[in-house]
Amino acid sequence: MMGGRSENPELWTFLESLRCGEHLSGTVTAIERFGVFVALDDGPDHPVFPGVGFITVPELSWRRIEAASDVVRVGQRVSCEFLQFDTWNLEARLSLRATQPDPFQAFAGSIAVGQRLDGQVTKLVPFGAFVRVADGIEGLVHLRELGWTPVQNPSDAVRVGDGVTVVVTEIDRERRRLALSRRRTSSEREGHTP
Repeated sequence: MMGGRSENPELWTFLESLRCGEHLSGTVTAIERFGVFVALDDGPDHPVFPGVGFITVPELSWRRIEAASDVVRVGQRVSCEFLQFDTWNLEARLSLRATQPDPFQAFAGSIAVGQRLDGQVTKLVPFGAFVRVADGIEGLVHLRELGWTPVQNPSDAVRVGDGVTVVVTEIDRERRRLALSRRRTSSEREGHTP
């Protein structure tokens, strides 16, 4: 633990004054594997870290990213939403993505269950394949929905990079999940016996 209120009274007072959802601006000071440090415009310096603000990798973007440097660079100005006071590290946990519209919600509002979409296989997992159906939007085709005949392994039916036509089977706005089926695309089933 960084030290209590008595060791860093100015920092404690500042962090305690912040409210969830409040917008804070600052400058990215360091990019680490686990997230990004931000020196906030208002408020004191941190006794140890390169900034009082911290953004974890998932809070950087609505899209799935490989590294924080895909989204921000050192020296960049950012406006973030305050999530919580991390009393262990004496830092303000921030979200960059909370200040941006969620592309999933906009996409979910423009499609319907039963709709056909063209996409590209982006990742194979033991239980199915992820398919990108729009910029930053991926859905899961479960193993049982991958082929017209049962498949044991996703690689028996598709490969990363394959273009596929899928049908939307479920839209979960709350969990930001899209369930897709390749098996239910009727025109591709012609010539296949069910």
